Amino acid sequence: MNQESERTELQKRIAAELAEKAKKKADTLNGDRPDGVEDSAYLHNTQKTSSLAWVWILIGLFVIVGLVLLVVNTR
Repeated sequence: MNQESERTELQKRIAAELAEKAKKKADTLNGDRPDGVEDSAYLHNTQKTSSLAWVWILIGLFVIVGLVLLVVNTR
């Protein structure tokens, strides 16, 4: 019985230490992380999607339809 209670105490202590470490790690990660889009250097000198994006979508659809028709007709 005594050995069993010692194990549970050890388990409680280990669980508390792990929870404390996880909390510290989460706090340090959240504190230093930039907020995302506005702080990202890779977005420097980029532009938003142009008004001709729908043209590229149509071209992509025509290519896909053409490939499907090519495969179906070669059977």
